[in-house]
Amino acid sequence: MTPWHVGSDHPAELALTLILAFGPFLLLGAVIVVQRRRDAAEEAEADRQPGDPG
Repeated sequence: MTPWHVGSDHPAELALTLILAFGPFLLLGAVIVVQRRRDAAEEAEADRQPGDPG
């Protein structure tokens, strides 16, 4: 038995499909980038000595 083709998707359905398919990966990538920036900033702050001019 083969599934019937019911026509092309509505633009809203296509957008929803793309968001559900790729959204979690984009969100995960954004979280990783933000966390790495925070970690790098913390390491840079820890590397500086209290008397260092910059």
